[in-house]
Amino acid sequence: MSHAMGHLGSGLRLAALAGIAVLGLTACSVFGSRENQIEYQGIPFNGDHRALRDDRMSFVATAKPADVSLDGAIRAAEFEGVKYCISYIGTSDIDWQIGPDTPRAQMPVSDGTLTFRGTCVE
Repeated sequence: MSHAMGHLGSGLRLAALAGIAVLGLTACSVFGSRENQIEYQGIPFNGDHRALRDDRMSFVATAKPADVSLDGAIRAAEFEGVKYCISYIGTSDIDWQIGPDTPRAQMPVSDGTLTFRGTCVE
């Protein structure tokens, strides 16, 4: 599909990482120990990520409540994917199969949960 931050210039990538870090720090300060929860436009979003069993470079990232704010869920799921890749291989480069650039009508939302799939790029 597309990839977020994979082919941006290093300056833009650094700016994007800084923005994500600020979002993460904001989430920490707002929610304390709830490390998988972020706030977007005053709405708390729960996010999670997990590696695929057969390929640890690939992952699934989820966020909810997508039925309250799809924009907030998109940001939270993207944040979870970036967090996974940074912790797993030390880079935020992601090849998204289903991700933030997926057309909204094609984004998989089930029971209020948005699900992204991606692969960390070395």
